[in-house]
Amino acid sequence: MKIASSPPASGTLEGELLNQLAGQSRQIPFAVFAASLMIAAFAWGHVPPVAIVAWLAIVVVVVMLRRRVLERLPRLDRPDERGRLRIAVAVTLANGVAQGLSLFAFPLLPELERSLHTLVLLGLCAGSVATTAGYRPLFVAYLLPTAGALTLAWAVLPSLVGASWLEAAMSGLILMFCLVLLGLARDAWAAFSESFAIRLEQVALNRQLREALDDAEAASRAKTRFLASASHDLRQPLHTLSLFGAALEMRPLDERSHEIARSMNEALQHLSSELDALLDVSKLDAGVVRVTPANIDIGHLLERIAAPYAETIERTAGVSLSVDCQTGLVVRSDRSLLERVLRNLIDNAVKYTEKGSILVEARRRNGAIHVVIADTGVGIPDAEQARIFEEFYQIGNRERDRRKGLGLGLSIVRRLTELLDIEMSLDSAAGRGSRFTLKVAAAEPSQETPVQAVEPEARCMALDVLVIDDEPSIRLGMRTLLEGLGCRVELAASTEDALAAVAERPPDLVLADLRLQDEDDGISAIQAIRLVHPGTPAILVSGDTAPDRLREADAAGIPMLHKPVPVDQLRQAIIQTMEEGAVPGKEHAPGQWGGDVPIARGACAAGR
Repeated sequence: MKIASSPPASGTLEGELLNQLAGQSRQIPFAVFAASLMIAAFAWGHVPPVAIVAWLAIVVVVVMLRRRVLERLPRLDRPDERGRLRIAVAVTLANGVAQGLSLFAFPLLPELERSLHTLVLLGLCAGSVATTAGYRPLFVAYLLPTAGALTLAWAVLPSLVGASWLEAAMSGLILMFCLVLLGLARDAWAAFSESFAIRLEQVALNRQLREALDDAEAASRAKTRFLASASHDLRQPLHTLSLFGAALEMRPLDERSHEIARSMNEALQHLSSELDALLDVSKLDAGVVRVTPANIDIGHLLERIAAPYAETIERTAGVSLSVDCQTGLVVRSDRSLLERVLRNLIDNAVKYTEKGSILVEARRRNGAIHVVIADTGVGIPDAEQARIFEEFYQIGNRERDRRKGLGLGLSIVRRLTELLDIEMSLDSAAGRGSRFTLKVAAAEPSQETPVQAVEPEARCMALDVLVIDDEPSIRLGMRTLLEGLGCRVELAASTEDALAAVAERPPDLVLADLRLQDEDDGISAIQAIRLVHPGTPAILVSGDTAPDRLREADAAGIPMLHKPVPVDQLRQAIIQTMEEGAVPGKEHAPGQWGGDVPIARGACAAGR
């Protein structure tokens, strides 16, 4: 017989029984040895010691042989499982015969020892119901040479020692007990079979669940790839439009043309905000969102977020929005992420409240700050309350009204609250409005972290900027915008072009697209330029929102802007990058990036 290297996963009832027999074979010998020693003790003094020792030796050999065989059976390649069960029946029969041999001393024992001997053998038979799982061939193979022989011994005892009718009655009782054990064995086998069938069903269900989970994960990955690809393809032309739109608005125009340019840029900003929601999801999927805790005056933050909404809805919809906060409330959280959560919740309330009021309040309760956004809008049915946090799910927007967004706001809220360890609860009902409550960690009022002020007057810089992008229209748009901001611009479509452009004169700043043609990319281009001109400040500009690409850019440690980039965001990023990454040893004019050259508000003021 050849032994397999590992037990085969047969998935059959016979295979399961063989595994159970193998597992139990390790514990059973101890009980059998103890019972055999008790029988030997009962016979001592009534049976020759040589016979007792010889019987014990037979029991030890048979029990150890049975253990060895049963342990190996599940790992055998052949015979088949039914054949291996026949081997198990044979060694079990040998075990029963070894115990039954003790009955040859039965007539020599006094009545008390004979009764105790009977109890021990019947106890072993009762235990075999469990050890054989009630499998009839196994159980009967042990029962016949033990309890069967015991029944016969009590039946013939009167003729051997002249005993009374009580011995014959005992034989009948033992026979009845054997019949009861056969019934129990049948029930035990039925339970074992049913348990195995349930386990097989559970394994099948687990397999189906794993397959369904794998399919769901694959669909989620495909969705992420699709959204990243679609977002990238949409951001490229949108970025070009934004660049030309910003450059157009900076030029001297008549009032009507200026109004058209402003309206166009507002529409582009609205579309950009929708794409930014997709970007937020991708960043959360990529795990590149970092939490920077700070102490925040929650009242000031809520007032600032709510003010623009309050002016708009009171004028256009007649809905009132009020902020009611206890004074001096300070929370401990990430300022920008918490602002995004609050802005999304207030924005959601505004979208779904056509009449009545919206209340934003903050109160200290039980050592934490409870922020509530409550509205009298359409409300959320109980059946929908779990689904509103799913991506792209919206209530009452079958026509996909773009004014109600993409259905990502609450999904982002849920992810951010988990990231910030903020407890969020929802109380809502259809037709009765909604009430979102955030439980935010409190901080001491005296510990508020100041916010770095931003100068209202926009100042730009006269810099040598190298723009690397494989899209000709984007290169042209970026040149038009940056030259309008007072920069000198060089253009490159690849790393090779970029190295040629900086060979003689190093740039003050590099603006590079993350994904270039073929295998080229902006990170490689920046790293190649820094080998020639160490420490050159650089910014990545990308329309790519795939989680793996976001992680790649994050690992490179290069600041990144996402297309389309508003002119004020681009300007501030340039100023910050130049202030943080000025090249050592390279002279720059005082105030070169934001110091002393004011630019007209229409050119690069915040909000344009």
